[in-house]
This record gives sequence, structure tokens and C-alpha cells, in this order.
Amino acid sequence: MKLNDSPLLPHLIIQSLNTRNDEPCIFLSGRTASYKEIRERTSQMIQVLQSIGIKRGSRVAVLSKNRPEVLTNLTASLINGSIVTPLHPMGSFSDHSYIINDAEIDCLVFDSDYFSDRASELKALYPKVQFLGFGPNSVGLNYMAEADKYQPLPLVAPDVQSEDLCTVVYTGGTTGRPKGVLMPHRVWQAMTWIQMTEWEFPKQLRIAIATPLSHAAMSLVAPVLMSGGAFYVMDSFNPDEFFDLVAEHKITCTLIVPSMLYAMQGHPRYETADMSSMETMIYGASPMSPSKLAAAIRHWGPIFFQFYGQTEAPMVLAHLKKADHDLAHPERLSSCGKPVPWMHVALLDEDNQPVAPGETGEICVRGPLSMIGYKDLEKETAECLRGDWLHTSDVGRFDDDGFLYIVDRTKDMVITGGFNVYPREVEDVLSAHHAVSMVMVIGVPDEKWGEAVKALIVLRAGHTSSDELTAELKQLVKQEKGSQQAPKSIDYVDSLPLTALGKPDKKAARAQFWTNTDRAVS
Repeated sequence: MKLNDSPLLPHLIIQSLNTRNDEPCIFLSGRTASYKEIRERTSQMIQVLQSIGIKRGSRVAVLSKNRPEVLTNLTASLINGSIVTPLHPMGSFSDHSYIINDAEIDCLVFDSDYFSDRASELKALYPKVQFLGFGPNSVGLNYMAEADKYQPLPLVAPDVQSEDLCTVVYTGGTTGRPKGVLMPHRVWQAMTWIQMTEWEFPKQLRIAIATPLSHAAMSLVAPVLMSGGAFYVMDSFNPDEFFDLVAEHKITCTLIVPSMLYAMQGHPRYETADMSSMETMIYGASPMSPSKLAAAIRHWGPIFFQFYGQTEAPMVLAHLKKADHDLAHPERLSSCGKPVPWMHVALLDEDNQPVAPGETGEICVRGPLSMIGYKDLEKETAECLRGDWLHTSDVGRFDDDGFLYIVDRTKDMVITGGFNVYPREVEDVLSAHHAVSMVMVIGVPDEKWGEAVKALIVLRAGHTSSDELTAELKQLVKQEKGSQQAPKSIDYVDSLPLTALGKPDKKAARAQFWTNTDRAVS
């Protein structure tokens, strides 16, 4: 290391694990592991990785449901200097196979209780890849049994620099071929600094993780460990089990996506569940319905904190803090907050120039959170990073108080009769109706207008579709946004298509309507 080098994620993790011993670190399925146990297990797992030739710069993928070993494998891989790629547990075989090949994975760590068959399929395709299972398996080594053979040693940080590659994280695939986002240590270092400065973590941090730990851990491991907090991990999200977990362990914080809140609001225990210990509910990943958010604030109080970012510049570009979730200013609930002072954020036009005050433009950023680029995709990298800005593809505007509003994503915009319609604005209006549980607005082919606005709606329990309801919903949009933005048609569906990451999948929704046309909407 050089004189002015600052600590990176491996250093921060080592420091956090070394300064605590018996305090609880992670709880799952009735078991609690202390900081000392995590520290020692991390050391043992590092030694296993090194024994099979996985070293600094080696590429390690993990495919697992939520279990404590996901966290210790992550800390071991980072301190070993390996490059980490999470595989989503809901991904298909083709998804996983594609990523292993594209990311040039050297070792796949997998949950032997659930993914031994998948690992066997992958091994047949990639015989040179090392396989480590969390438990007995017939595909590769038993990672845990191998770790038991080693005595814990002091943790030593790897010789890595800020621009060295730390992770290759794949986009959710809503824009077509998944792209491997190259993220150096600089990104995770900057994210941790911003989180520790800006995020409103409770003083006593007991955080419930209902999203996949293989993905969530990377963004939370350092701030939670540095705060002396503990992870309480759910196998998968279920409102009943979530309410039980919060009440039993006095959970003070959680990280959710909007669909999880909607599920809680639609659950019979929503009105009676004991959420008194909850101080901060962190949410993001997709837009939240302002009306449903307002209802949750009235019910549970000002405990909500929103983050905004994307894989290419993750999670901490802007925040809507708890005090800014102000019901006296309901329009702000549609905002993603104010940009953090640690990044340059601008709204640019098609010529890469700033738009006039009050106008919409593409949200573009500069700063330490920016990715290196997309793996082996020079054209896509150049397009995303053109003009020395990272282009998010999100269309936004600022209000007079500096709050950033995401109007939509450029690829989701509907052009109908030459008029631009931003689906997010129509969705916000429709979601405020008492009969609507979830809504997605897309553009579909129309002979007269080119594209027509269509709404896909999931109704709340106790409500049924009717011509009268359709007319009422269309009129609601006409009143709020004008006739040009009102849906030409409304389909009532049982559920909305979601990506593996739980985000609304508009590409999949559009596909059924555009299959027989010569134009692709993406």
C-alpha cells in the first residue's frame, strides 16, 4: 500500500470483525453466530479457497438461498482478494450458465441443500470450474467440512488497489442480454462512506433481510458490521413470518422492495402486527406507489427511507430521508430525494447538455460510484459512458427545492400520436384508486396512434373488474393528467410479470403485444 491509500472494503470488514467478539452478528433459523464465530469461519474459508487455487483475482460465483454461510463466504472471498459474482437463486439454468461463461468464473459456491442438481448441470458444461457446496454433495467439495480442517488465523487484507476489480454484477436483464457490470473496489468503498454518512441506520441495528442475501450482503455487509449490527435473515419473504420476526427479535431496520410493502398492506395482520421496534424501513429498486406509501406512513409513522441508484452506479445516488417523507408535502412521496453531495448529478439532453431548470432530462452522474464498464461490451460501455458521464437511462426533473423526481426510464416512454407519455406518471394516478393493488402501464401497437397506452391492473381483494370500473379509472387519469395520457385499454390480471430481482418486467409485459409487429419496444 502507498502512503495515501485509504481503507477498502476488505480492510473495513477485517476491522469490524476484529473489534467485536461475543456480540451477535447473524441470526437465521434459530441459530445466532457471533462476531468471533464469523471472524474465525472467515479465516477457515479463506484457507479452503486458497487450497484449491482460488487467490487474488480469481473469480468466485455464489448460488444459494439465504443462510449464514453466504455472509462468511462473502467476507472470505473479499479478504482473499477474489472477484465476486452473485447468481440469483431464482435464475434459470440458461441465466446461470451464461453468467458463468461470460464472467469467466473459476469457482462456484453453491447451496447443496437446494442447488446440487443445478451445480451438477453446470459442472457438465464447465468441468474446469471448481465447485464448493455448503454441505455434503456429489458435485464438488464440502466447503464446511473442508473449513473444519483448518485452524483460524489472523485476517490479513489482500494487496488490492481502489481500481482493482472487486465484483462483476449482472444487470437484471430487463433490457435484453444481461450485462456484466465491472465494479472496482472504489465503488464499494464510496458506497460504504456514503451509507455511513447519509443512511439513517438505528443506533441499535438489528436488520431483517428478506431479499436474497447473496445480493443484499454486498451492499450491507460493511455498514452493518461497522455499526456493530446483526443480520436477521429470512429464508424468503412472507408477511406472516416477517411480522413474527420483527416482534420476536425487536427488529429495528429492514430493506425491502415496494412489492413487499404492498404484500404486507394486503395481509390480514397489517393492522395488528407489532412493528413498534421498527425505526427505519429502507426501500428502493423500483418506484413506490405514493398513495400506498402515504398509507404506510400514517399507519406506522415516519420510518421510511428511500434509496436510488442502479447497478452501474449503485444504491446511493440520492436519498429521500425519513423527515422528507412529509405528508404535508405529499408530492415529495413521488420523489427519490436529493442527490448526495458525494456525486455529480445532472439532467442532460440528447446532446449531453444540461436541460433548462424545471425541464426533464436524462439523469447522468459522475463520481466514485461509477462502474468501469460492461464486461467485453465496448459499444454498450461507450454508449453508457459517453461524454464522460454515466447515463442512467432514467428521465428525471428537479423541483424548486432540489428534490429529484424520476419521471420514467427512456426506454419505457410511450409515444402516442407524437405525444410523449411517461408510464410512471399514469401508474401513480391509477395506484391511488382504492380498488387498485398493483399497476403497470405500457405502450402497445395502435394503427392510428402508433402506440396506445395500456394499463395492466391487479385488483385488491374484494374488488372485481367491470366496465364501470374501467371507465372510472380512465376518467381518473383524464382528470389528473389529461386525455392524451389516459389508457386506451385496461387489462385486469392476477399478477404482474417480475424479473428475478423482483422488479416490474415491462419487457415481458410488452412482448405479448409486439410479437407480430416489425417494431420492438425495449
